[in-house]
Amino acid sequence: MENKSFNKNIFVDSLKQSFVKLAPGVQVKNPVMLVVYIGAVMTTALYILSFAGIRDERSGYILAVALILWFTVLFANFAEAIAEGRGRAQAETLRKARKDVKAKKLKSLDNVNEYDEVLSADLRKGDIVYVEAGEQVPMDGEVIEGAASVDESAITGESAPVIRESGGDRSAVTGGTTLVSDWLIIRVTAEAGESFLDKMISMVEGASRKKTPNEIALQILLVTLTIIFLIVTVTLLPFSGFASIQAGMGTAISVTNVIALLVCLSPTTIGALLSSIGIAGMSRLNQANVLAMSGRAIEAAGDVDVLLLDKTGTITLGNRQASEFLPVSGVTERELADAAQLSSLADETAEGRSIVVLAKDRFGIRGRELSKLNANFVEFSAKTRMSGVDYRDVEIRKGAVDAVKDFVLEKGGVYPDECQQIVSHVAGAGGTPLVVAKNNKVLGVIYLKDIVKNGVRERFEDLRKMGIRTIMITGDNPMTAAAIAAEAGVDDFLAEAVPETKLKLIRDYQANGHMVAMTGDGTNDAPALAQADVAVAMNSGTQAAKEAGNMVDLDSSPTKLIDIVRIGKQLLMTRGALTTFSVANDVAKYFAIVPVLFFRIYPQLAALNFMRLTSSTSTILSAVIYNALIIIALIPLALKGVKYCELPAGKLLKRNMLIYGLGGIFAPFIAIKFIDMILTACGLV
Repeated sequence: MENKSFNKNIFVDSLKQSFVKLAPGVQVKNPVMLVVYIGAVMTTALYILSFAGIRDERSGYILAVALILWFTVLFANFAEAIAEGRGRAQAETLRKARKDVKAKKLKSLDNVNEYDEVLSADLRKGDIVYVEAGEQVPMDGEVIEGAASVDESAITGESAPVIRESGGDRSAVTGGTTLVSDWLIIRVTAEAGESFLDKMISMVEGASRKKTPNEIALQILLVTLTIIFLIVTVTLLPFSGFASIQAGMGTAISVTNVIALLVCLSPTTIGALLSSIGIAGMSRLNQANVLAMSGRAIEAAGDVDVLLLDKTGTITLGNRQASEFLPVSGVTERELADAAQLSSLADETAEGRSIVVLAKDRFGIRGRELSKLNANFVEFSAKTRMSGVDYRDVEIRKGAVDAVKDFVLEKGGVYPDECQQIVSHVAGAGGTPLVVAKNNKVLGVIYLKDIVKNGVRERFEDLRKMGIRTIMITGDNPMTAAAIAAEAGVDDFLAEAVPETKLKLIRDYQANGHMVAMTGDGTNDAPALAQADVAVAMNSGTQAAKEAGNMVDLDSSPTKLIDIVRIGKQLLMTRGALTTFSVANDVAKYFAIVPVLFFRIYPQLAALNFMRLTSSTSTILSAVIYNALIIIALIPLALKGVKYCELPAGKLLKRNMLIYGLGGIFAPFIAIKFIDMILTACGLV
């Protein structure tokens, strides 16, 4: 019911906008439809003059032509308005998410209890605010202290909350989201009216969309064709008069028919739908939960042939997880798992929790009652690179290979060669080894593994079919990078990457004529995102990454670029298909109309009237009716887009020519003849 109401509201609003857009200032922005607009005004004037006895055709016929031309303009306005209507509806939904809430502006970082209550609209860039569970984040910002679960459903539509914390690549928060748990201290990074939500509202409104270079180039082509047809039709007026005198039969073409002929021959079909195609493309991207900062980026996505992906958080889940317990000789796997779990009970990192879960899943080892153990937990530190637990004369440590080795040797223990062999095996497979020791005896190794996100390999295979080369970028060593690249199914990888090497890689590909897309979420990705032709920043990433990108993926899904590329290609395909159809239409209408207009002056042309159209008036009227109706018929295709097919450019062109080229040629002949028969049968001509 809500969806029907939504569609009804868009429809009613678009009808109103169709008349609002009749203003000359709006019409002049579309030169092709401006010709139709001027033609409608002129034929209306001719109809009014007919009452004063100044007429070149019957008053009823002039009125019919004038009305159809006005409807043609309205249909074109409606196509654009209904595309914009989707954006306005989305923007209205986002506006409801934006509220002016009270914010706790801290006086200092030392005391969260000392603050001034201010409205979110009064916050300025650089202000520090304190947000607790149940409260709304007042403005876009960067978390500088704390960690909390945040409900971002108002922005992304996803009901599952996400973790936002200080440091790393998960520190950006968006105004309008709500804390589900804990607390955050946030530094405001945007002024009022310039927040991420404000940008979203601005971008999804079709009215604010700027024409892309491709669209401008196509419009220049359409204007050129219109000028050519204008010259042709204008010269027909004196030529027909001169020819009728010379031949001694027939009459000159009327001004009404010349205007109607110009409208019919101009590329009005694509001219009427051009704006709606671009707006609908942006709308489809917004519906895919991707915010495009410009239409240019969407079009560029349609031409992308190289994709660079950041590994951590993009291809992988972002946190390594325990996958195996590898004991040394004389130690069972269960013994190693038991010690590893004990040393991880107080470890709140993702890696620590995964060790506890793996021990439970493999051997059913459940959590102990820590109070009975009277244990002293040793937290991990950057200095020791180890964590562990001491209880009842038992000392367990787990951590980096060198750290645990030194610890065991200092205590008088032995570091076995077998353990080093296991470590080398894990590292060679692309994993991270953690050594576990109990009472100065090495028990074995925990195999930590990067977890590749589900479905990534299959999606990369789809990209390969689309002719897109995928390259994984990571700071890992080449051996680890190679293992992850093989598992994920990317075409190539760049290991030990730093911002400078990412930037150089993109520039090298661009210098060789490639269109490069990149996804990333960290501050270190910002330079490369700024350089890429299509830069998709993860919404979960840092503010710097989002500002550098020309798109923001609200779902933070690395494979979303596949949808972006498809929408970009679909936009270009739709525009190409309808342009082919429109030009083919013009050619067909020329051969359908012109012979009928002149066969009374040149009877030999009657042979070209193979459709046996009744008269010049019925032909012109049928053609302008068809011209108006075909716009309405193609609006759903312009909004939905041509069905995407994973085919090479040459095959796509051939397919377009066969379907839309031949369709554009045959459709006018069939439709004009059918309408002519109806008009004749009804006695209207």
